[in-house]
Amino acid sequence: MPRIYDRLESATLFFARSGAIKDRLEGAWRQCIATLDADDLPREIRLPFLELSSAMQRERPLRGEDAVRATIRKMSNEDAERHAALIVRMFCRMTRQQELELSLPAPQSAAIVQLFAAEG
Repeated sequence: MPRIYDRLESATLFFARSGAIKDRLEGAWRQCIATLDADDLPREIRLPFLELSSAMQRERPLRGEDAVRATIRKMSNEDAERHAALIVRMFCRMTRQQELELSLPAPQSAAIVQLFAAEG
């Protein structure tokens, strides 16, 4: 799970850089997200990841390019912004999930108290 968190964090940081949104989206996808396996992802982000993966490879490539490049070439800036926002939201969900897991108290063993019957 830490590898997934780190990859999503790195992808999110791509969007803080200067440059065209489509270029930043392509960099985030290729360098950080494309190699993730949906089966390794937490359940909360699996469906958004699969939708994004499909959206990033939907166009037929021209000679010398792949499906991702073709898709980004044909993508509007608004679509690129929407996909970038989805990546940021997936990272936020992972962050919240980790915070919840860290804030849960560690299980403690209960103290054993011996009870004696009052004799009288």
